[in-house]
Amino acid sequence: MARRGRGGLSEDDKALWAQVARSVSPMAAAERRRLAAPPAEPPLVPTPSPAPVYVPRLALPEDFGLGRKAAPARVHVAHLPSPAERLAAQPLRMDAKTHRSLVRGKLRPDARIDLHGMTLAVAKAELTGFILRAQAAGHRLVLVITGKGKGDQGPLPVRSGALRHEVPHWLHMAPVAQAVLQVVPAHVRHGGGGAYYVYLRRPRGAGAP
Repeated sequence: MARRGRGGLSEDDKALWAQVARSVSPMAAAERRRLAAPPAEPPLVPTPSPAPVYVPRLALPEDFGLGRKAAPARVHVAHLPSPAERLAAQPLRMDAKTHRSLVRGKLRPDARIDLHGMTLAVAKAELTGFILRAQAAGHRLVLVITGKGKGDQGPLPVRSGALRHEVPHWLHMAPVAQAVLQVVPAHVRHGGGGAYYVYLRRPRGAGAP
């Protein structure tokens, strides 16, 4: 093995290094600058600004002012027709002359039933049976007394005069509707606003209504 010199390389190492140095081409100056330069950063893309949000302006009254007390809102209460008004709006199905005598209280009822003080459920059942029996007996005019008060004494609260409002509806429902020709508020001598005249149809096979 060749001996190393003072510089640390032997003669053989020096000869090998000189051979490698002759085989290497020097790097161009432009390439050295390219490798030495820091990598280029990607171009910044501008972020688009959000579209403006359109907020419509609220129309304020001309007399609007901060701290001013607002005027009370107007409340429109719809008029609900009374039972008498609803019955008056129904078409006349009975003889006009008989109807005039009826509204004047000049006709005497053939039978009557007093529902005053009953619950709605009991009153409806009693009324149904009464009307069907009265028609079967050949009666033409009956009086149904409802009273003007609360009417229903059941466990659930109902509006005042519940029977007075419900009886006309029941008389136009099955199974009694086929027996009823006309319902008219009673004359004051027979109870006024707390009773109804019920003019019945003749039983089937007995001729005209």
